[in-house]
Amino acid sequence: MLKGKKEILLMAILWVGTISIGSSQNASGTYKKEIKKHRKEYKQGFLNGGQSPLDKKGVRKLDYFRADETYRVQAEIELTRGEKPFDMPTYSGITKSFIKYAVAHFQLNGKKYELTIYKNLTLIRLPQYRDKLFLPFKDLSNGEETYGGGRYLDFRISDISNNQLIIDFNKAYNPFCAYSDGYICPVPPIENHLAVKIYAGERNFEALK
Repeated sequence: MLKGKKEILLMAILWVGTISIGSSQNASGTYKKEIKKHRKEYKQGFLNGGQSPLDKKGVRKLDYFRADETYRVQAEIELTRGEKPFDMPTYSGITKSFIKYAVAHFQLNGKKYELTIYKNLTLIRLPQYRDKLFLPFKDLSNGEETYGGGRYLDFRISDISNNQLIIDFNKAYNPFCAYSDGYICPVPPIENHLAVKIYAGERNFEALK
């Protein structure tokens, strides 16, 4: 009788473990589909934009790291107070007016990092961009696996809830300057230079030519 109970208990444990593994795999599959959809929409944006640096042939050359949830992190948001507008340099030599909006504190692979989030003071004059937030960053993969000038992430103020924000580096994208000259692309400030390689998001376009 005791032996029978042990066998039943073992079967129950194995069954629960199987459910857990299956749920994890389903969640991972759903996330990959989300990133695939996001990238499809991103590519379509090049074809819909009147000032796009890429045509259909160029869009087909876009390359990405595989979707990896390790690089989807939850950040604690610290809103900044009393900040003054400043001129952020661009790779074209002119400057753009920004203001610091918040600092995002997060962990990646057990280490603590922080990134500053900005508001573009020109764009927020337009109703459709009034709540847009901009996060430019550099990391140690720049110039090798990724574009040397850094990459960008965009958010909306509504993405922040209870001082929390999901930062998904799998959605990091290249500035237009990565594809062609003649564009005004902000240079990520030194405070947003990460001392780690971010193997997520868009890869170096030049490596595909």
